[in-house]
Amino acid sequence: MPKITLKALTFSPHKIAIIDPDGEYSYQQLNDASDQWARRFLYQKTDLKGDRIAYMIQPGFNYVAVQWGIWKAGGVAVPLCISYPLASLAYVLSDTKAVQVVIDADFEEILLSYANQNSIKVHSIVDEGFQNVTSNKVDLPSTISNQPALILYTSGTTSLPKGVVSTHGNLDFQMDCLIEAWEWSQKDRTICILPLHHIHGIINVISCSLSVGATCEFMPKFNPESVFERLISDELTVFMAVPTIYFKLISLWENFDQTKKNLFHDRLKGLRLMVSGSAALPVSVMEKWYEISGHWLLERYGMTEIGMGLSNPYHGERRPGHVGAALPGVSVRLTNEEGIVETDLEPGEIQIRGSNVFQSYWNKPEATLDSFTQDGWFKTGDVAHVDRGYYKILGRNSVDIIKSGGYKLSALEIEEVLRQHTHVDDCGVVGLPDDEWGELVAAVIVLKNAALSAIELNEWLRERLPAYKVPRKYIFVAELPRNAMGKVTKNDLKVMF
Repeated sequence: MPKITLKALTFSPHKIAIIDPDGEYSYQQLNDASDQWARRFLYQKTDLKGDRIAYMIQPGFNYVAVQWGIWKAGGVAVPLCISYPLASLAYVLSDTKAVQVVIDADFEEILLSYANQNSIKVHSIVDEGFQNVTSNKVDLPSTISNQPALILYTSGTTSLPKGVVSTHGNLDFQMDCLIEAWEWSQKDRTICILPLHHIHGIINVISCSLSVGATCEFMPKFNPESVFERLISDELTVFMAVPTIYFKLISLWENFDQTKKNLFHDRLKGLRLMVSGSAALPVSVMEKWYEISGHWLLERYGMTEIGMGLSNPYHGERRPGHVGAALPGVSVRLTNEEGIVETDLEPGEIQIRGSNVFQSYWNKPEATLDSFTQDGWFKTGDVAHVDRGYYKILGRNSVDIIKSGGYKLSALEIEEVLRQHTHVDDCGVVGLPDDEWGELVAAVIVLKNAALSAIELNEWLRERLPAYKVPRKYIFVAELPRNAMGKVTKNDLKVMF
């Protein structure tokens, strides 16, 4: 049985594990429901032996029960993004060769016909939900550390999405690592407002909380007002979100009167931990959130292939614009064309080694081999430098490092300066191919309720940045294109030009 489900059996059976819009559920109910889902998945078998089981389910009790049931039955969990169109869902189902799929009633219209046409066994939450769980005992297969447990798909910004295969050992290590670093305990209560086809929500929020006996609430549809209500309830202790969510909460807060702002500040200080991840956290957002809540957000660095690798400390300085140091048991180094970087402020690619690193890309042996160095380090493709022990992300090799006129420029650095302008609400900086310069710096700007010309912005920037870092082209838009985790899709920005 997977380690997380074994841990759950050690807690008080009547302790509330999950709260979702349909009710409250104890650890005993979660364990029973996942046992019965395992029995359904097994039907005439004793072990799924790595069969891929996909599921498209609203966040909540049923999502977790199905996921645990897949693991208990010896299967590999393949969560489907609930906002994807059919073509994207079909790609994942076809690529993984999923043999069974669980479909929530909300998504039968988009997925049921495809599954039936492709001979994928369908389970319906409506027909087989928790209300039909019996007390029948289930003989479950055992799992081993190097057995595949989860396939999550990369965003596919530069090529077709790749399936990232993580083992039970990978997931166990990732959970144990974060529980130690961020001091999760049975007393905690958190809320999940993140998409559940990414590592952030699945491991950092749900798995960490449930593997220590904490309580995890679900809010399937993000609503700033509702999130603020929960944050000031004095019931939550941990909150994790992406920068876009903090940005939206800040926008709402700015409309409050001073009395309400003071109330929120006092209540928010009561949480023990607030975390930001999945995209770079602008320094301006971190500073504003400190003004609002009294919390310096804990920014960390991770990706689908490694879970989390770096983190600002739970105790100690959380440095704005930096993602901290290596997490317990994780090895990190920087390399460039000259070799391993050992000098502060010298940029290099982040490379990771440890039990957190994924097993392989699904059915892509060449891509897997290419992603590792000869001595076994995973090449993240992210560029950073170290500043007095703290790593600072400079950007992706492919999209955030702009090579212009012989310089290597960080798009993230230029964006941070742009956001300091009083009329700039948000921005994205990219490099455009150019025969003379190699790449030209270009910026897509979202303005607040004010007029600002490219000439005015350019003059303002030249007082704050060297001329070679100042964008040569601008486009003004109402909003930036983003993926499900709130990351700006920079290839879409390039197309605008």
